[in-house]
Amino acid sequence: MAPWAALAHPGRVKTEGPATARGAVAGFLENPVIGMAPWIIFSLVVGPGRFEIAVVLALATTIVLVGAGRIVNRGSSWKLLEIADLVFFTVLAVVGLLASDGTLRWLETYAGEVSNIALAVIAFGSMAIRMPFTLQYAREQVDPEYWNKPTFLRTNYLITGVWGLAFLVAAAAGAYGDLVLHNPNNIWTGWIIQILAIVAALKFTAWYPDVARARALREAGRPGPEPPRLAGMFVPLAGLLVPIGIAVLIFDSNVWWLGVALIVGGGMLTKRLTAHH
Repeated sequence: MAPWAALAHPGRVKTEGPATARGAVAGFLENPVIGMAPWIIFSLVVGPGRFEIAVVLALATTIVLVGAGRIVNRGSSWKLLEIADLVFFTVLAVVGLLASDGTLRWLETYAGEVSNIALAVIAFGSMAIRMPFTLQYAREQVDPEYWNKPTFLRTNYLITGVWGLAFLVAAAAGAYGDLVLHNPNNIWTGWIIQILAIVAALKFTAWYPDVARARALREAGRPGPEPPRLAGMFVPLAGLLVPIGIAVLIFDSNVWWLGVALIVGGGMLTKRLTAHH
């Protein structure tokens, strides 16, 4: 396998040879974004009156994904994110069963911020110990000779760091809604900002490895495509402005003008970015 193939995003690159070939399901499960799915589900669902359903959904998702991973990818090592998923949501489930009414109300209000901060700690903590959590997934899909390549490591550090920042933004937005606005269900702090942060991290995760791969090809003096333009990463974010504008018109009519501006601006920006993509 060529060295630059090791730069691709985990879950999109396979080492060659029948012994290491994986199907679509295996590739899906090997993506670190899938390991974050329970956290994303929990942080977006949890809120007043929704703590139990959020924990059940997150824990069920964790069990299904971990179980499927052990069945499909036999011999696969346990990941830091998988262990954190099981421990965190099992503990929350037990606490939720035993908690007093006051504790349960606190969890309903602040558990979203707690989960986002926990994920940010996992992301930056894994970088601090020189094992960004995406690296564990990536190393299972490339030959060991590429594990310590600078570009391969840098790609995983950047992706892990971007996810850490995304969850910090989500935590800050949720905390502002709870502590300052005293409204956990505020459409901006409870939904829009947090969703935008997650979508931005998802898009960066898909976009940056192609940039790194193209640069590696050029540095090696080999032919290859042009590095993807930055505009390509922002097209999905611009496209989100339209449904966000519609949501504002429906749920926050006091600023209807902002909803209209988002719809019009999102459409124009998407068209402009697509033309330059």
